[in-house]
Amino acid sequence: MKLEVLICDHQSKVALPSEWLVDLESAGVRACGWIREAHLLSGSAPLADLESVEVALVDDSESDRVHRDFMGIDGPTDVITFEHGEIVIGVEVAKRQAADYEEPELRELLRYLVHGLLHLAGHEDEEENQRKRMEEVQEKIVATLWQEMGSR
Repeated sequence: MKLEVLICDHQSKVALPSEWLVDLESAGVRACGWIREAHLLSGSAPLADLESVEVALVDDSESDRVHRDFMGIDGPTDVITFEHGEIVIGVEVAKRQAADYEEPELRELLRYLVHGLLHLAGHEDEEENQRKRMEEVQEKIVATLWQEMGSR
């Protein structure tokens, strides 16, 4: 079953080219296929049965609200994943992190998308060993997708 990935830009603080949204949707579909095939941690992980994933790109204010309301943590964050198939990505966080790590902004957004999809596949990053395992899988997927995207 092919999964649909919908990217919706709900912020106006960072101008995102429309082709980036299309690229992220295509990359998300590819990532879902690979993750479902090789990286589901259990058959009961949400990604196993979802037909679509909705990705909301938000500003710091909205990221902070969602982070506080659903996780009890103040401050904007990079990505929050909900088991029903919604991923909330902080665009301003991505912009700052991309600058800090000298990465293209699109690649940082791609990283957050893959991170959210891995959470839907049952991956966790609370403990050090879980985080390392998740990051290893994440970075392999991001590198492959980035190369396919033509390293914009």
